[in-house]
Order: sequence, then structure tokens, then C-alpha cells
Amino acid sequence: MILEHALLPVRPGLEADFEAAFGQAHAIIASMPGFRCLHLSRSIETPSTYLLLVEWDRLEDHTEGFRGSPEYLRWKQLLHHFYDPFPQVEHFASVHTVDDPFRDRKSG
Repeated sequence: MILEHALLPVRPGLEADFEAAFGQAHAIIASMPGFRCLHLSRSIETPSTYLLLVEWDRLEDHTEGFRGSPEYLRWKQLLHHFYDPFPQVEHFASVHTVDDPFRDRKSG
């Protein structure tokens, strides 16, 4: 499993528009071969910065499959104009994972 990490610097004042556009765009990436899941989080300290984490089966599923697909053009149209500067994307391979064995027993 590969974890894609991107800090998305959205132009201030466009956060609501970005979130709406991402609501459309997530279906594009979710339809790609090798896609596992994604998480989009908004920074508390810097509300115009988002963290995108995407799990892929293999690096090539993202770098060649998704980015080389016709669907990626639609992704770009929906999202890329919100960024300033353009995000840097990095990929990570798992080294160590700890799960909470009591997760199912906790109540909120």
C-alpha cells in the first residue's frame, strides 16, 4: 500500500468553493484502478490549508494510472485553479502501524 500525501494551499476565501468542487472530484479518483480510500482534512491553525491523503495499491496506480487517465483532466479542471502555490505531492510506504485494540469498545 502506498500513501499519497499532499498539502493543498487553497486561495483564502475560496475554501467553501473548493470543498464543493472536491465533493464532485472525489468520485473521479475513487473510480480509478488501485484506489483504496482518501481522507481530506482542513487545518485548524491555517484554515485555507487542506491535507489530502490517498491510499493506493501501488505507486504506479497514482503516477501512471490516475495521472495518465482522461479522468485526470476533469480532476484538474475542478480543483487545480484553487491552489496557490501548486501543491507538492509525496508518496510514502508504511514502516510501522499500530491499531487501537479497544477502538470498537470506546463510546463517544
